[in-house]
Amino acid sequence: MQFQFNTDNHIQGDDNLADKAESTVTGALGHLTDRLTRVEVHLADLNGAKGGSDDIRCTIEARPEGMQPHTVTHKDADIDASLRGAGKKLRTLLESEFGKLDKRR
Repeated sequence: MQFQFNTDNHIQGDDNLADKAESTVTGALGHLTDRLTRVEVHLADLNGAKGGSDDIRCTIEARPEGMQPHTVTHKDADIDASLRGAGKKLRTLLESEFGKLDKRR
C-alpha cells in the first residue's frame, strides 16, 4: 500500500508528522490495509492562526483494489484527534463496503 501525506500552508508537514499520520491511519485501518492500493491524507487548518475548536480538518482518501476510491472527512481541535477520527470513520466505511462485497461472493 502506498501512503501519501499532504498539508496546507498553515500546517508544518515535516517527516515526523508524516510518519505519525501514517502510523495513526494504518493503525486505525488494521487488517484492511492489505486490500488497499493507496491512502492519501490531507490535513488543513481551517482558521489559520486564529485557532478555535474543530479547526483542523483531516480528509482521507482510500483506494481499494478494484473499487472506486472512498473519502472521509473529520474536523477536530488538534491534528492527532483529527487523524484518529478520520481513521475510525474510514475503517467503518471500508468494513461496511468489504462486508457487502464478501457476502456476495
